[in-house]
Amino acid sequence: VSIVSGCASVPMASIDEDVKAKSFTIPADKSSIYVYRNESFGGAIPIAVSLDGKVAGQTGPKTYFMWEVEPGSHEVGSISENTSTLKLNTEAGKAYYVWQEVKMGLWMPRSLLQEVDVETGKKGVAECKRAQSNF
Repeated sequence: VSIVSGCASVPMASIDEDVKAKSFTIPADKSSIYVYRNESFGGAIPIAVSLDGKVAGQTGPKTYFMWEVEPGSHEVGSISENTSTLKLNTEAGKAYYVWQEVKMGLWMPRSLLQEVDVETGKKGVAECKRAQSNF
């Protein structure tokens, strides 16, 4: 029980980077991808997240990543007891929101990535703090 109810620590972005990402401003020639984990369940376990096959870092409870990317095809991955992937075809000037849902697994939490609508995504991101990405 302590494993699924504790709190993992992951490297965090600065307050300024968090505030900037939560302005939800998207450059006209880029796309923004937000991946958020707004639950406390499974909080003792950080969960690795990748973008286009490169490990971006780990989420903990109530954290998110935001990346500005070139428009086009991208794949987000979540690696825990299972591996969940989600393909996105992004367009310039648009933001995409991915919820990293955490579920009970056999040995550790499992995750499921789900694209959500803009309103749901912004609300989920607002409940979180920005984690530091490797890129």
